[in-house]
Amino acid sequence: MSKKCLLALLCIVCMTEAGNTQEDTTTEKTLGEVIVSVNKWEQKLNEVPNKIVKVNRYDILKNNPQTAADLLGQTGTVFIQKSQLGGGSPMIRGFATNRVLLVIDGVRMNNAIYRSGNLQNIISIDALSTETAEVIFGPGSLIYGSDAIGGVMDFHTLDARFSKDKKILVKGSVLGRYSTANKENTFHADINLGWKKWSLLSSLSYSQFDDLKMGKHGGQDSYLRPEYVERINDKDSIVKNGDPRIQRFSGYDQLNFLQKIRFRPNEHWDLQYSFTHAKTGDAPRYDRLIQYRNGALRFAEWYYGPMLWNMHALQILHSKKTSIYNDARLTVAYQGYEESRIDRTRANNNRNRQAELVDAISANWDATKNIGNGQLFYGLEYAHNKVGSFGERTNISTDAVTPMVSRYPDGSTWSTTGIYGSYKINLHTKVTLTTGLRYSYNTLDATFDTTFIKFPYKNAELRDGALTGNAGLVFRPSEGWQLNGNISTGYRMPNVDDIGKLFESVPGNITVPNPDLTPEYAWNFEMGIIKNIPNKLRIELNGFHTVLNNAIVRRPTTFNGADSILFNGVLSRVEALQNVAKATVSGFQASAEFYFTKLVSLQTHANWISGKETDDVKDEKVPLRHAPPFYGSTLLRCRLKKLFAEASVQYNSEIENADLAPSEQAKTDIYAKDADGKPYSPGWYALNLKASYQVSGNLLVTAGWENITNQRYRPYSSGIVAAGSNFIISLRASL
Repeated sequence: MSKKCLLALLCIVCMTEAGNTQEDTTTEKTLGEVIVSVNKWEQKLNEVPNKIVKVNRYDILKNNPQTAADLLGQTGTVFIQKSQLGGGSPMIRGFATNRVLLVIDGVRMNNAIYRSGNLQNIISIDALSTETAEVIFGPGSLIYGSDAIGGVMDFHTLDARFSKDKKILVKGSVLGRYSTANKENTFHADINLGWKKWSLLSSLSYSQFDDLKMGKHGGQDSYLRPEYVERINDKDSIVKNGDPRIQRFSGYDQLNFLQKIRFRPNEHWDLQYSFTHAKTGDAPRYDRLIQYRNGALRFAEWYYGPMLWNMHALQILHSKKTSIYNDARLTVAYQGYEESRIDRTRANNNRNRQAELVDAISANWDATKNIGNGQLFYGLEYAHNKVGSFGERTNISTDAVTPMVSRYPDGSTWSTTGIYGSYKINLHTKVTLTTGLRYSYNTLDATFDTTFIKFPYKNAELRDGALTGNAGLVFRPSEGWQLNGNISTGYRMPNVDDIGKLFESVPGNITVPNPDLTPEYAWNFEMGIIKNIPNKLRIELNGFHTVLNNAIVRRPTTFNGADSILFNGVLSRVEALQNVAKATVSGFQASAEFYFTKLVSLQTHANWISGKETDDVKDEKVPLRHAPPFYGSTLLRCRLKKLFAEASVQYNSEIENADLAPSEQAKTDIYAKDADGKPYSPGWYALNLKASYQVSGNLLVTAGWENITNQRYRPYSSGIVAAGSNFIISLRASL
């Protein structure tokens, strides 16, 4: 879709009948009225000891995030790393990737091949079909099990709604959006048909993104893309880039589809089937395409093949007081994942492809029971993953295909079974106590193929359990004040990626499997204070300290007695993930909102995070890889009848070379150089303007100008340089 399509959409909308006005979900609520689903059930925010950030539907529409990763990044509380445009890896309190948990509509997305490196699976979630999203900071293992060490990102898709009378309820919307920095063309449509007992909801989104253009001012020339590899007359040629600010190659496309069928036979039963489909096109891995070897570009091709995710989910809710529960929900799901990596070095006719398939089934039964002044939350969980993995090499001149080593042991399985209980009680009108325990039992089985690599082991087997818990206290000394204290634990069981992966981590380093890994375990201590005066002032400050014992980190090792092996024609140092470190993360998160009037407010978010881990090579503490620099945002907002306007600034501080993790210091291709020629991450800022206007009852126009001063910057640990000056326009028609 192009600018012409947006104009056509505007004409169509203007000729339609006015429908229902868009529901305004930005109305200020008091601290006790805000509802969150931290324990999978709705609760008042002022009774929850965790820090939680909630994003509603209106926030999503006015902010225009291109992906679900951008959606979280715009909160000012989650740091987003990007190795390529088709990506986004959230960092939460110094943890990321397989140490944070993704949940959608009550189903865990994390699977057996979620890696410790940067992970882009969050973009499979469609931001435009998201009703609300919540970020739960700190360990969430009590409710969600393995992986929820740094936090939980809980997404809820559009609701399928019923009619309240005999008339059929018809609601829907059509949206078109265009952005200049990557020539984004996005189209979205959703429709809800509701009767008294049945409802149907369909949602479709499609986006095309061209190569991203970086900023002009600031930033080093090393960020530019002066040349790239192009295949000309069956030969790899290094071609001069006509515009070095355009990051060739980074564009990709994406399709999302959501279908829900909901049946409510009476007031006690609610059944819903949902089907979710997400597929990206080929997504070039930009940070690999800019790597040099011996003074010349290393790769002719490096991209992720289509990332496919299908989910079938059945949810049954029973809301009727019984002897064992007041409400109970059963969620059964099947997820199918497919992803691949394709690379070819320059002047080499062999194209390597490694592909993975994951079949994941899960079942969750969750219940709540009112007991006196308290409420009991409890449940059971089972999840099982099976991993298919294969590799092949194609000669692009002869089309000859030969098998090659796979990334993971083919046929590996991973499973977890858990039981939990959590109890919340109001000890006093001013005091709420929450405490609970969970026990999980985990298994993993893998068999290594020695056809291509002579592994010194044949099998990997893991059988281990974990006991986790939490205790939190909320004290409300007077109206508008809240004090929180919370102690919680979390764990992560090694998955197939940890134990069985074989890949090149950085040029010259090869990571080999390690069947001897054991779970890592975290303790988290947190305190918070909130002052809230509705429509006048809200200030929140949270301090936390997390200790991760038995931490799984990458360290040098030997393979069949050798410290280096030949891999893909390169002599590479051998590394493996090992339980050899202790990591600590400490920090503060502050948010404040001040209302000059009911219509004009100033909001700011600031995050200070420091992380260290034990480096057994040097026997000393070194910076933690996923602890970002100081970052935050400040926003001035104004509402006037149908108009909403926002001016904002986003900012990151510098990370000096000495404060970079050793693994980051080795990534010389993506970092700037300091005065001594050493890699470091410069600080940066971006100024933005956004506005939305409700033209009529059924037409919403939003526009934005991001990075107004056209700054050139690369966020910490990111492979791709951020967008330069970017204009966004979108039109949304609703029924």
